[in-house]
Amino acid sequence: MITELGHFALILAFLTAIVQMVVPLIGAHKRWPGWMAVAEPAASAQFALTATAFGALTYAFVVSDFSVQLVYANSHSLKPMLYKISGVWGNHEGSMLLWVLIVTLFGAMAAWFGGNLPPTLRARVLSVQSAIAVAFFAFILFTSNPFIRVAVPPFDGTDLNPLLQDPGLAFHPPFLYLGYVGLSICFSFAVAALIEGRVDAAWGRWVRPWTLAAWVFLTIGIALGSWWAYYELGWGGFWFWDPVENASFMPWLFAAALLHSAIVVEKREALKSWTMLLAIMAFGFSLIGTFIVRSGLLTSVHAFANDPERGVFILAILVFFTGGALTLFAARAQVMEAKGVFGVVSRESALVANNILLAVASFVVFVGTMWPLVAEMFFERKLSVGAPFFNMAFTPFMVLLGLLLPVGSILSWKRGKIGKALKDLAPALALALALMALVWVLQTGRSMLGPVGVFLGAWLVGGAVVDLLSRTGRKRDYSRLLRLPRADWGKAVAHGGLGITMLGIAGLMAWEEEDIRVAYIDQPFTVGQFEFELKGVERVRGPNYFSDMADVIVRRGGDELVRVAPEKRTYPVAQMPTTEAAIDYRFLRDIYVVIGDKQDDGGWVMRVYIKPLANWIWGGCILMSIGGLLSLSDRRYRVAAGAKKSRAVGVPAE
Repeated sequence: MITELGHFALILAFLTAIVQMVVPLIGAHKRWPGWMAVAEPAASAQFALTATAFGALTYAFVVSDFSVQLVYANSHSLKPMLYKISGVWGNHEGSMLLWVLIVTLFGAMAAWFGGNLPPTLRARVLSVQSAIAVAFFAFILFTSNPFIRVAVPPFDGTDLNPLLQDPGLAFHPPFLYLGYVGLSICFSFAVAALIEGRVDAAWGRWVRPWTLAAWVFLTIGIALGSWWAYYELGWGGFWFWDPVENASFMPWLFAAALLHSAIVVEKREALKSWTMLLAIMAFGFSLIGTFIVRSGLLTSVHAFANDPERGVFILAILVFFTGGALTLFAARAQVMEAKGVFGVVSRESALVANNILLAVASFVVFVGTMWPLVAEMFFERKLSVGAPFFNMAFTPFMVLLGLLLPVGSILSWKRGKIGKALKDLAPALALALALMALVWVLQTGRSMLGPVGVFLGAWLVGGAVVDLLSRTGRKRDYSRLLRLPRADWGKAVAHGGLGITMLGIAGLMAWEEEDIRVAYIDQPFTVGQFEFELKGVERVRGPNYFSDMADVIVRRGGDELVRVAPEKRTYPVAQMPTTEAAIDYRFLRDIYVVIGDKQDDGGWVMRVYIKPLANWIWGGCILMSIGGLLSLSDRRYRVAAGAKKSRAVGVPAE
């Protein structure tokens, strides 16, 4: 009964979305207040109905209702409760329901917190957002219905993919979708402004908090996915340049560019066309990511295996919304005339360079991701584009971005002086160069990767500190730091976080040690400065799996440092083995141990990695997220903050 109610609620949400898509848009065009007023209650009702449908599906998973086909295919009665709940979005149909739930959530939030927006703009934003929801409601109901029943309910389910039965993967998709789908509201603001025929500083201020929220959620989601890949897949990597990883990384880069570009629109009323294009492309690449994950055209360890017909439906949605928005963008070019002017050396110019680097880097990732498909379709060649290409093609843009950020942050608006900026940054530059030289002397190898990574990390962190200290005045009144707007603190923390992540990535790639061997019980072996000894392997039983759990002692200098227990699990229902790495997390390094198969002579395959600065990667991501949240909490960045000035401007006649 509850399942049928969920299905009915989903149909009602679809019908409500159609009304919200059509009526307020006509009302805004005709200037009919009553029709425009339909948007707010419709947005709230649409979210409530979708949440009801999602709650009904969650209930079916929690109580193990195997009469629902989706529950049967993705759950099991013995599965822990956390993974029963995460099983709701651990599949194609359920994840799409989560996708559209977040679309309606952002639409409802725009209705709840957009009271000071001009009525016509608010109505159009909510109509465009609802149009996106209509497309995905249709996709779910006609091709991916999660509420289909099984004629004869089975006794138990077939279980969720064991790789997804992990806390990191339980929280990774919701955060990722909040970022992915959060960019839809930026797209809706852009299209609504183009229809309205007005793009001004107030628009830039309205769109910034939505972009910032989406970027923060994407940062958290990507970091969780990277961390999961690091400890769960057993190969010890944090990033594989997998198509699904790239699918979330490309919108993140565009969102970062949009966030910085919107600053110029707000401060100088410049870069309007570019900012509009970024808003369209950011959501367009979110749709491309959805297409990559669900079309089945590109293989990935965590893609949804589905038939290409569903991919064609998503491709049609992508072409309609992105193509339609770009057509409108071309038709409305005259309303995006820039008003502000600025010099070649200025903060605006630095932000333009920042945008170009981020956008080009994203297109590099896109080309590398899609090229195997293009080569197979048009040249009948099977190619594999892996980490060497991405590292070589992508890294230079990030190095340039890291060099530019501290300088751009400290330059003045409109017209700056590069000499003054470099003079202020001299302490940060001296520290970064000194650390680079020290690392170059101390490292055993002569690769530049480590020293350059240390330089960039120290340069970005030092630049962020100098930027904050510059706000204390010539007499260094440090009490001013307590009175600084949260956005200033947020910017410094986020830039410093990026520096720490860069340092962690470079250090891990430059100084990692790896050893693969057959280990025998009570026979120690050495990797780097550590000694490892396998003491035994025990067969243990989990709630829904069996495990070979090893007992490994790690020593340094003859003293026991830690005892770790790597596992090799087998899930009998899914008939799938997984590797559970044992990791000793420390501030400056991780010890990473993986147990493999037992050999005929009684030994066990074992892989050991010494990973310097691994935790700095995710620590930097946490700092970037905290920086974004600090900026988001600044009252000046709320949607309503820039709305008062718009009242005096009025609404142009169409």
